[in-house]
Amino acid sequence: MAQAIFITRDDITKFTALNGNVDTDRFIQYIKLAQDIHIQNYLGTDLFNKINDDIVNSTLSGNYLTLLNTYIKPMVIHWAFYEYLPWSGVTIGNKGVFRHTSENAETATPEDLDKLAQKQMNIAQHYTQRFIDYMCNYSSLYPEYNSNSNGDMNPSKNNTFNGWVL
Repeated sequence: MAQAIFITRDDITKFTALNGNVDTDRFIQYIKLAQDIHIQNYLGTDLFNKINDDIVNSTLSGNYLTLLNTYIKPMVIHWAFYEYLPWSGVTIGNKGVFRHTSENAETATPEDLDKLAQKQMNIAQHYTQRFIDYMCNYSSLYPEYNSNSNGDMNPSKNNTFNGWVL
């Protein structure tokens, strides 16, 4: 099954503090990570796969398109940025792990990053709660939301995430 990316590069640079000059290959993996860890957790496997397959096949429409644009995209944007933050100041290459420096800027401290991450997690949780509230009221529009079985992930209706530690 092909994996769709639910947002565009422009979405994340437009709706977060991520600078538009950052190379896509520096953060694209965190979009997929956010989808696999956070988004599938709240959509459940069947609804996640339905949205994914419809994007891949260019057949996303109706209620599913509305769900993606209004509720899922904001979640992906902010969870992806949250996942990217701890890695934003480092590069891993053939010669090791390097922390970025600048002539006219100061590198953020771990405490600074922790504050940014906490703020970003709060934003991501806000959009996640909006999704959960919507699905509690309109889950009948999306039969895949409650059709998970066997090894599928059932959608979490709990918006608690403990975060990461530097």
